[in-house]
Formats: sequence, C-alpha cells, structure tokens
Amino acid sequence: MTKYSERIRQKIVAKFQPNRLDIVDDSGSHAGHAGAHSDGGGETHFNLIIESAVFAGKSRIERQRLVYALLADELEERVHALSLKLTAPDDV
Repeated sequence: MTKYSERIRQKIVAKFQPNRLDIVDDSGSHAGHAGAHSDGGGETHFNLIIESAVFAGKSRIERQRLVYALLADELEERVHALSLKLTAPDDV
C-alpha cells in the first residue's frame, strides 16, 4: 500500500506543479490526541508547504479549498489534520 505522504505528494505535484513542496508528517506530536490512530502508523497529521503558480490571485481560503478538495480521499480515510502554508511565486 502506498504511504499517505507519497499519495499526497503525487496528487499535489500532478495538480499544482509546485515550485516548492515540503511534506512533514507531524503525527508523532499528536499521539494520544483526537484523530491519532492507535496503530502507531502515523500519517494522520501533516504540515504542507506548497508554492505554486496555481495559487496566484487566489485568497488564502480559496487556496485551502483547492488543497482540501484534492486530498478529500486521504482526509476521509486516515489523515486527520493538515497545516497548510500555501503561496504563489510572487507573494510577498
């Protein structure tokens, strides 16, 4: 089975063609919290930094909606939380 981090990477690269993409599994920081799986497999909480021209001219909310829509299956299955930093190349 493909790891969730790799599924996320593949989807983001295909959809957003990012200039920058950082995916950090932060699940260990949330052990014992809501949404953390007891199986110890992690991959429930991710920090994502994405820079993409697709985000140009879009508000913070619009950018977040694009990412959440793209990763809807992962959020439905195992991923509990995403921390998002979404920028366009020309953002100041």
